[in-house]
Amino acid sequence: MKKGIFITFEGAEGSGKSTQIKNAARFFRRKDRSVVLLREPGGTKVSEAIRAILLDKRNKKLSDATELFLYLAARSQIVREKILPALKKGKVVICDRFEDSTLAYQGYGRKLPFALIRDMNRVVRGTLKPMLTFVLDVDIRRGLQRGGRYDRIERESFSFHQRVRSGFLKLAEQEPERMTVIDGSRPLPEVSRLVLEKLKSVFG
Repeated sequence: MKKGIFITFEGAEGSGKSTQIKNAARFFRRKDRSVVLLREPGGTKVSEAIRAILLDKRNKKLSDATELFLYLAARSQIVREKILPALKKGKVVICDRFEDSTLAYQGYGRKLPFALIRDMNRVVRGTLKPMLTFVLDVDIRRGLQRGGRYDRIERESFSFHQRVRSGFLKLAEQEPERMTVIDGSRPLPEVSRLVLEKLKSVFG
């Protein structure tokens, strides 16, 4: 049986993750690999219900701590219900966001304690870590314009989104062997080419 592969795509709002996730899935399917596409928060019945709460713009009184624990709860469910079983079967799992988003949004964005977030993430994911993470970096204003309709997170202040963007870049600096930053403001064909080149260099 082939070994499972876990890849994540990260980035601020409107960074173009969805398009590149499809390209990555196509890359592996051409290699006759079974691919599972997931998103965070979401991917399971429980996690999708949590997603609805988190992104509903009517939930203005959601505290920062509540937000953090809801994201962690959604992750705990998808890890155990979807990601780990798929990897055990030798599948390629590509996830739209994972723990780096929690560090960027709740750590850098909300300014919650990093030690707490890292400890809770370890409880939630166990030893699971992505083999490769793409960080698609775009200008905040440009990214939000791409997004269209704003959910609760997208409606946050410009300074919040600046902290999130900066957070992703700092995380990538700390783990350059795992995290690859790509300028998402480049023309789409060029971004796609860079993603595929990285995939080929790692997975052949």
